[in-house]
Amino acid sequence: MHGDPTFMVMDNLKRQFEQTIGTQIHQRAFSIDRLREETVRNANRKSSNYDIIAVDLPWVGGFAEENVLMPLDEVMDIARIDPSDFHTAGWQAAHWGGRAYGIPAQTTPELLFYRKDFFAQAGLEPPRTTQDLLNAAKALHDPQRGLHGIAWNAARGTALGHTVLMTLADFGQPILDLTPNAGGYETQHLANRDYRFTIDTPAGLQAAEFLRELLKYSPPDILSMSWYERIRPYAAGRITMAYGYTLLAPYFELDDASPAKDQTGYLPHPAGPNGAPIAPVGGYVMGIPANLPKERVAAAVEALLVFTSPTAQKLYVQNGSRTNPRYSVGSDPDVRRLSPIFEAVDGMSWRDELQFWPRPPIPEINDIIQICGEEFHDMLRGIISPQDALRRAQEKADATLQPPT
Repeated sequence: MHGDPTFMVMDNLKRQFEQTIGTQIHQRAFSIDRLREETVRNANRKSSNYDIIAVDLPWVGGFAEENVLMPLDEVMDIARIDPSDFHTAGWQAAHWGGRAYGIPAQTTPELLFYRKDFFAQAGLEPPRTTQDLLNAAKALHDPQRGLHGIAWNAARGTALGHTVLMTLADFGQPILDLTPNAGGYETQHLANRDYRFTIDTPAGLQAAEFLRELLKYSPPDILSMSWYERIRPYAAGRITMAYGYTLLAPYFELDDASPAKDQTGYLPHPAGPNGAPIAPVGGYVMGIPANLPKERVAAAVEALLVFTSPTAQKLYVQNGSRTNPRYSVGSDPDVRRLSPIFEAVDGMSWRDELQFWPRPPIPEINDIIQICGEEFHDMLRGIISPQDALRRAQEKADATLQPPT
């Protein structure tokens, strides 16, 4: 599993789950890149070391193609998990070629966290557009007082790569030449592999220039900030806005000493000129390794059902998690009382703002995230121009395209 607050809550509740499933549970937690490495290493073993593995949503397609994950319809009746209870984007992201390869354990959109008190004092409205965001960041940025406008994922590689894909989406540009549909973009046929990358475009240039503007109102160490580093200074009151996944909200929501506690508003990503407000869906599904010995599969399925059930999801939230993949849990009055985040995310889901197309789960996605995270980092350091960053990222991305198997 991934070493984030939600999975750590599961670890804390291990004894309760052991009583429910009737056996001991052994968990291993990894950082995101090491989790992927261990999952690939495990897939090459004769038989899996793990009954259940946590899979980051963008990895689903590659793991399905490479026979890392078992298609769930082969080993269970999918109706048992009540698919209609899952946030639509989170459930769709668990699929490849029309088949489910995991059950959502966390649906955690990346949102814009903002300090409502700072905005009120400055007479600012919550930002709906990228220009609103830049204006607010500029107005609130006050390094002399130790206060910075915004924090975001800008560390080289994986962290910044995710930001690039999401920022392209904010400007109405998927990373692939996807067909528009009523809710965003068509993703049902990705397994056909007849897509091309779309990075070096006019919207790509707008996104690149927006990221360069953000630098002006960011902390001085922004280019080494990733998942947790952007939230810690926000929780400490040194940042007025931060892009962050809901799973990181416990760092300030559950800390009585945090100035951001009870003062944070939650918004979808503000939109660029050709975009619409969206909340790019992240999170993890729990799946069964394809090389799990057959005699263990039935028990793994039952455990999977327990870990992803509404009862378990509510328990995670009550013990500190701020992610939830199910409508029924998000609308539970006990859950709603614990954090405004659940009502906010449910509203975004109903408005079709929760989308997974910004990081489509294609086999090449890990390479693309890495490429964008390196080329754009050179751009942000001033080594290359935005135009060069886009051109180089496009050329390298094109070179990764694998023909359909």
